[in-house]
Amino acid sequence: MPKRILQGRVTSDKNEQTITVLVERRFKHPVLHKIVRSSKKYRAHDALNQFKVGDEVRIIECAPISKTKRWTVLTDEAVSA
Repeated sequence: MPKRILQGRVTSDKNEQTITVLVERRFKHPVLHKIVRSSKKYRAHDALNQFKVGDEVRIIECAPISKTKRWTVLTDEAVSA
């Protein structure tokens, strides 16, 4: 099964090697037929502490790193490899 890749904005980088990413998805409401925005926060592993608040990042699923971290930041080097 392929790993999910999500795109979002960094909302916090206070912890060492961890960032919080806000991922927003849009979908059509089944009854009202309006576009609804829904968001969720994910904690992702940032080994080099290179991403700051406001950056657009892509995250990919991985094996659990800690109690709350199940995602890793996808860098340009990882995409080409």
